[in-house]
Amino acid sequence: MTRQLHDQFAKEYLEELLAPLGQVETSRDVSPEIRQVDVWFVPTASPSTEAQLLGLLGQMASSACSFEPFRNQPSPVDVRNCLLKLYSLHGELLRKARRENDSVSEAELPVLWILSPTCSANLLNGFGAKLDSSGNWVKGVYFLPEYQKTALIAINQLPKTEATLWLRIMGRKETQKQAVREIEALPSNHPFSKNILGIVGKWYINLQTSQNLDEEDREVLMNLSPAYLKWREDAVQEGLQQGLQQGQIQMVENLLRVRFGALDEVLAGAIPSMLRLPLEELTRLLLTLSREELLERFGGGSN
Repeated sequence: MTRQLHDQFAKEYLEELLAPLGQVETSRDVSPEIRQVDVWFVPTASPSTEAQLLGLLGQMASSACSFEPFRNQPSPVDVRNCLLKLYSLHGELLRKARRENDSVSEAELPVLWILSPTCSANLLNGFGAKLDSSGNWVKGVYFLPEYQKTALIAINQLPKTEATLWLRIMGRKETQKQAVREIEALPSNHPFSKNILGIVGKWYINLQTSQNLDEEDREVLMNLSPAYLKWREDAVQEGLQQGLQQGQIQMVENLLRVRFGALDEVLAGAIPSMLRLPLEELTRLLLTLSREELLERFGGGSN
């Protein structure tokens, strides 16, 4: 069950981050035997500035690719199954191109990114995975031989920088704990802060309400707790703010009805402008200005 919760979180999380950059599809079926790619991504034709905010994840998403996130290090069989899905996907794309009298170049075939909290030396050596020698990729990104179009990401080895933050939260233990602290510290106006905190909060709740949690699950709960608490606090404050604003709207509407006997569309349309004033000043104006004076000051036109 807890592995399913991790998979659900990883898919929803990656979909949220990648959606501004292109088309995202989770649990994509590939044939001939039905298998599912966890996350399939195709970038838009126009580069997005948000790709830079995603750092390493945005770099990975610069071309068509699939993501296979793992809660624990994958076994050799797991990696081969991921490769099998990738090559099935390649075959599907090539067949489609032939049907449409089109072609797909080697460079256009999608890449596979296997996201693992750790990668042992045995696993890396067994698949011939090596660090990039060009300097274009950070430590922790291990590429299989070129034509296999696959990389293993050892999340615990990634540099602790802002560029790797969005991948490190899918790590374990101290790696995940540190990433949660960094996400919690993001400014409230950060384009990903609110939604990502919401997804992390949902993951926390799903884990908390699950049965038979093991030691690792309890550790994940502890790691996620600060982000969950911040998300809950922000949600409460937002609800209070919305309630306060709704109460102010109701008060202004009531005052206008008392003054003029009814609230027509023109007066109602001026209320958002009225609410920009301090409540004390606004109340005074509502009680002293005529309908025409209110509309002249706050807009809405005149009938």
